[in-house]
Amino acid sequence: MAGALISVLLERLASTTYEYIEGGVKLVLNVKEDVEEFTGTLQVIQAVLEDAEQRQVTDQAVKIWLDKLKDISYQMVDVLDEWNTNILKQQVEKQEREGDPNAHVTKKVRFFSFPRFSSFPRFFCVGKVSDIAPKIKDLNDKLTEIYEERKKYQFLSKELGIQQPQQPQRPQTASFVDISGIFGRENEKEVLIKILWNHSSAEGKGLLIIPIVGMGGIGKTTLTQLAYNDDRVKTRFELRKWVCVSDPFDEIKIAKAIIGEKPPKSNELDYVLERMSTSIKNKKFLLVLDDVWTDDPKKWEQLRVPLIQNGAKGSIILVTTRKHEVADMMRTTRNMINLGELNDECCLSIFNHMAFWDRDVHEFGDISKEIVKKCKGLPLAAKTLGSLMQNKTKMGEWKEVLHSKIWDLEKVEQEVFQPLFLSYNDLAPTIKCCLLYCATFPKDYEFERDDLIQLWMAQDYVISKGNKEKGTTGDAVFDNLVARSFFQDFKKDCDTGTIIGCKMHDIVHDFVQFLTKNECLIIDHGEETTSESKVFGDKVRHLTLRYFPEGPLPLFISSYNCKNLRTLATFDSRITTIKPNLILQLKCLRTLNLSFNPIEELPKEIGELIHLRHIDLSFNCILKILPDTICGLYNLSTLRLVGCSNLTKLPENMGNLINLKHLYVECCGFLESFPKVIGRLTSLQTLDVCPCGGDKDEAFQIGDLRNLNLEGSLQIRLQGDATDKSEVEKAQLWDKKLFTLTVDLEGQTNSSSSSVEILNALRPHPDLESLGILWHIGTTWPNWIQSLHNLKFLTVGWGTSCELWPLGKLEHIERLALYRMEAVKKVGVEFLGLEDQTSFRIRSPQIFPKLKQLCFYNMSNWEEWEGVEEWTKEDSKITIMPDLSELRIGGCKLLKALPDFIFKTQLRTLDITKCRRLAEHYEEGSGERAKISAKIPNIRISSGTYDIPGAFMKHLSRWHV
Repeated sequence: MAGALISVLLERLASTTYEYIEGGVKLVLNVKEDVEEFTGTLQVIQAVLEDAEQRQVTDQAVKIWLDKLKDISYQMVDVLDEWNTNILKQQVEKQEREGDPNAHVTKKVRFFSFPRFSSFPRFFCVGKVSDIAPKIKDLNDKLTEIYEERKKYQFLSKELGIQQPQQPQRPQTASFVDISGIFGRENEKEVLIKILWNHSSAEGKGLLIIPIVGMGGIGKTTLTQLAYNDDRVKTRFELRKWVCVSDPFDEIKIAKAIIGEKPPKSNELDYVLERMSTSIKNKKFLLVLDDVWTDDPKKWEQLRVPLIQNGAKGSIILVTTRKHEVADMMRTTRNMINLGELNDECCLSIFNHMAFWDRDVHEFGDISKEIVKKCKGLPLAAKTLGSLMQNKTKMGEWKEVLHSKIWDLEKVEQEVFQPLFLSYNDLAPTIKCCLLYCATFPKDYEFERDDLIQLWMAQDYVISKGNKEKGTTGDAVFDNLVARSFFQDFKKDCDTGTIIGCKMHDIVHDFVQFLTKNECLIIDHGEETTSESKVFGDKVRHLTLRYFPEGPLPLFISSYNCKNLRTLATFDSRITTIKPNLILQLKCLRTLNLSFNPIEELPKEIGELIHLRHIDLSFNCILKILPDTICGLYNLSTLRLVGCSNLTKLPENMGNLINLKHLYVECCGFLESFPKVIGRLTSLQTLDVCPCGGDKDEAFQIGDLRNLNLEGSLQIRLQGDATDKSEVEKAQLWDKKLFTLTVDLEGQTNSSSSSVEILNALRPHPDLESLGILWHIGTTWPNWIQSLHNLKFLTVGWGTSCELWPLGKLEHIERLALYRMEAVKKVGVEFLGLEDQTSFRIRSPQIFPKLKQLCFYNMSNWEEWEGVEEWTKEDSKITIMPDLSELRIGGCKLLKALPDFIFKTQLRTLDITKCRRLAEHYEEGSGERAKISAKIPNIRISSGTYDIPGAFMKHLSRWHV
């Protein structure tokens, strides 16, 4: 953790430039000198951190030295924050004095050098800066002491000319396997063998590469050994070779291993590859490359080309790896096997095989099952715990293991955590910090991608998307952890397939808690008095509280001297109040998560927490107002108020939050408008819902969006009679890089402009992919909709007063959902983009060419869906919805039948629910049912409730079911 923290701090120090401040030239020169000296000392210390972090496990003195170093580093980050906050405060005050609501604001610490005779801006005053300079000097002196102290430990260094610290040993593997100790994986083994058999038997098949991917200890090597030694596989290949690749990826070493007997003594790459090519010439081979870490395509390509060119048809390479990047590098993700956990029964068999090899398995049968639950499907953990219990003969010993935390068991630390250490040490410092932060969450917690990234940003581990050139973005870090098997149980966006949520395997969670046990603490209600919760005190940086009953935020936080907390979060708790004196003791706090608590108000003292970057008050259902002092948190980047259903307004001085990037107010039903000053938040990137309307002088209008740098998704709610097309045009949405847009026109009954005029004026960014239009009662679509060539998903609800628009003209739509359009009685051929049935022959060859999913819900007056009866053999080149695979109709009780063209599509799923007439028309046993059953494999016709796809629900914030 220390190495990762130091790397992040050095990045921040390296990005610092220097500016004189009026009246404080000498002061700032001194600060510049001290910061540069601090940086240089820290860089020298960084060179020995790898060795120090490995030695701290067994050497308590080294651990204490590292703790001192971390404390100094955290304090330096805080001091830089204070300096930054002071400058931001001065800039906000200048903004207010000059009355310029859109004045540009610098967002980072800047110290530019000017000649001594230059004049300086009057709004800068030294003030608190004079207190900061001595702090930096003091920290510099303390770091120098730590630097001198390091010499007595004689750390090995990465510096040139000094011996490198020894890397953790990567275990070697071989092809031999003891089948008697293997349980589970029968299905995976048979699937793999079938692939090997089929490919090796087929004529003319080229080289096949199969990556087997999974976390450390999951059984990748074991599965490969089972297939490699199977008699059915042995007979299919003339040559079989097993190579433990490990890290680094050495092409010469691998080539020599493939050659086998009498490899060349030369290390000339071309000569060695030539000998390897000769050894496999025209032979059908099975090559196992076990434990591959390197994802460098140049290294892989040098080895791949001779293997492809010289092996016989039907040859196969099996690759085991923890990293999805390896499969990407080999361009083999289509053939990839993702290895998951074993079930508890298989883990119990492994455990029993190790623990009871020479005694009665029933002796500790019940407690065995409980211990095995700790393994969470990881076979290595089951094997290790079983081995641990071999010589334990007393019930007390077994119960001690059962009730221990897994990292307190030395054997587990050495054997189960060792593979995870290898994966962890392979990460970049920034990514290590982000992974370790996950220890602040309870087990089995479902991470939301964007939320997790914003929490990393709050700790300064990663930077925002808008500054990609300055470092690693949160998206890149998240994807990296996914690719290296640290995350699992993925939840994907139903439109794009992007991973938007995940969980962490319990053993991985144990591992990150083990690495952060002095800094991350999770306390359940009733555990406040345990020795573990008391021992850390000011070493605790991240505190999570669970299951706390109704009442104030517990005061034991202050009694444990947790003054250095950077994260305070609650889960499954009922906190009602927060004592001001407690808040004032948490001056280092970066993240405050009080979601799902019944808190009526926050103390005004929260404005004293100048380091706060992330506040989550979501689903505080009785919270009515925020203190105006929150507007003094100039570093605040994320404010989550989702589901604060009684929140009536935001503070009037919200415009002072000049670093606010993400504001979430979805499901805040009483929040009918924003204060006008929201338009000053030029850093704002995310605004999930934007209520527009009300008093033009006081309330935020849609035209005020023009000053915001929004991206991603946005829901606009137009309310009252204040919005007209001229105001809408001011928003300049075409300049906002939005990919999802929802427009709610329900409140536009008294507007001077019609809904179609307002929609025409909105014109979004041409890259828009998903659009929702609610309460549009016009008979025509927006005039820009056909120009959206990336538009894939369209939702229309509560709208149109007659026939549907000619949506068939939208050539790129993949999903179309229509909801509660009660004026629609007939869906005619106009819906397909036809003027009438006779115009069918002169239309484009394909109508709805890319549509895959079509949904109709609660069309309560819809009676007829017109077909195209004149579709004859002469029209065989014309197709309607050629890619349609899913049709869902729910709550359309008057609809009589489906149109004829539906049965000429590629429909795979037909779901009809709460549609009385349709159910009668296609009832079980009827001729019509037989007709559709012959064409559509998955049919559900039911009178019960219907399921609305999650993609559709993204656009519908309010239900009128």
